[in-house]
Amino acid sequence: QVQLVESGGGLVQPGGSLRLSCAASGFTLDRYDIGWFRQAPGKEREGVSCIRNYDGRTYYADSVKGRFTISRDNAKNTVYLQYLQMNSLRPDDTAVYYCARGYCSDYLLTEYDYWGQGTPVTVSS
Repeated sequence: QVQLVESGGGLVQPGGSLRLSCAASGFTLDRYDIGWFRQAPGKEREGVSCIRNYDGRTYYADSVKGRFTISRDNAKNTVYLQYLQMNSLRPDDTAVYYCARGYCSDYLLTEYDYWGQGTPVTVSS
C-alpha cells in the first residue's frame, strides 16, 4: 500500500524557518521520484522541489530557490524519508504542502499519482 505522510508544518513569522518531513513507503523507490508541491487557498497547485532518485539531482521552483533545501535519507526498514528545509519564509509561502510520488525533472515533479494528506504552513506576523 503506497503511503506518503507529511509532517512539520505550522505557524511561523516572516523570515522564520520550518522543516517539513515526508515518510514514503509501499513502493519500489528506484522506479519513482519524490517531491513537493503546494496549494494556497484559491490558487492552483505549484511545484516546489524534487529530487531525481537515480542521481540525487535537485530541482527548485524559482520562487523558492536559495531559501528552500530538499534532502533525503536512505531508506530504512522500507520507509524513505525526505525533508524540505524552508528558510526566510514569506507570507506568500503560506499553503498546504504535499509530498508526492512521480517523476522529477526541470519541470519539477510531474505525473504524480500518490500524495499525502498535506501539512499546512502559515507565514504571518
